[in-house]
Amino acid sequence: MNGAGRHRRNFHSNASLWWENLLTRMGNKQTTFTEGQFESYQDCTFFTRKEILRLHGRYRELAPHLVPLDYTNDPDIKLPLALIITMPELKENPFRDRIVETFSEDGRGNLTFSDFVDMFSALSETSPRELKTVYAFKIYDFNRDNFICKEDLEKTLNKLTKGELTPEEVALVCDKAVEEADLDGDNKLSFADFENMISKAP
Repeated sequence: MNGAGRHRRNFHSNASLWWENLLTRMGNKQTTFTEGQFESYQDCTFFTRKEILRLHGRYRELAPHLVPLDYTNDPDIKLPLALIITMPELKENPFRDRIVETFSEDGRGNLTFSDFVDMFSALSETSPRELKTVYAFKIYDFNRDNFICKEDLEKTLNKLTKGELTPEEVALVCDKAVEEADLDGDNKLSFADFENMISKAP
């Protein structure tokens, strides 16, 4: 090959490499959130920017055909409960459905990205015990009447024991729990009753 041919080949090779590098750099600078969105998420959660971006990646992995990379325009996207509960952090949890429903705005388990971030923030190790208590109360309040009644406790116990107790044993344990924790004698647990009970737990 003559010198001119080698120069042309090197030029095209270098140009191609330069173009690939440029595209890579542009891809790495893809804007996912605005500064305002980052600040909002950080104000309301216990996450850093890097952790928020990582959560967005987790959310997007569940439905890449639905969830865009660019969230600067606040897309109206909700992922269904059936997808969320497949995550490793949830799929073995007996309360997975209730957890997701509790953090969803619509109460049916369809999570926006903001709902998704709130859920992981509240369940994270850095979340204070007081906040975890608030959400535990909501999760155990199956009928959503702002009290934990015996029926709620029975459902909770059945999930915890995976149905290994007889109905009579479940009723006995729940009656005892209400008897010990119900401070105002209305036969159900208010949040104050529940909080007091949790505070005494080891």
